[in-house]
Amino acid sequence: MTFDLFFQATSKFLLGIVLVGLLIFLPAGTFSYFNGWLFMGILFVPMFFAGIVMMFKNPDLLKKRLNAKEKQEEQKLVIKLIGLMFIVGFVVAGLDFRYNWNTLPKSIVIFASVIFLVAYILYAEVLRENTYLSRTVELQENQKVIDTGLYSIVRHPMYSVTLLLFLSMPLVLGSAFSFLIFLAYPFIIAKRIKNEEEFLEKELNGYREYKQKVKYRLIPFVW
Repeated sequence: MTFDLFFQATSKFLLGIVLVGLLIFLPAGTFSYFNGWLFMGILFVPMFFAGIVMMFKNPDLLKKRLNAKEKQEEQKLVIKLIGLMFIVGFVVAGLDFRYNWNTLPKSIVIFASVIFLVAYILYAEVLRENTYLSRTVELQENQKVIDTGLYSIVRHPMYSVTLLLFLSMPLVLGSAFSFLIFLAYPFIIAKRIKNEEEFLEKELNGYREYKQKVKYRLIPFVW
């Protein structure tokens, strides 16, 4: 661990708290938004501890996860669309609470919170299985195909996990309208996967064979 990495990780973590908080509570018009605090808690508390573990046990992986600068134009568009989805989705959730458009029952909120935390655990497992994971589409030095664990079920388990995470977020916030916005994510990530697989087929030895071995990209028995 270096001071630069610690500063970068801490800065991005604190900035994330501030930005998400503003996007949720400002449209809500109040801090008395229980679902907003619940979401902030289950999002940032596990993230804090995961960051601490990576910082001391695998700082190289943490560094990769902090890098979100895509080089390919198509992937840059995907990142922008996902960012737009988050902004609109969080703002709508806050407005939904403020004006009581369509508040979801507590049972759905609790169920979504459980799904979110389970997805976080799966997220950690994917990181453990594949230390080559970065937030950008690139080929790393000495990278090899991972085909064990969750990678033996689907070819992109990280995206499968983010599908669970992102679709549960608006439900934790108690907003049906926000959920409709987040439904754009499967289509956006499908575009990213298509482009990423074309890249990996050309650049990563053994990926074509891996595609024949593991048939599904994102959801078992579906796609």
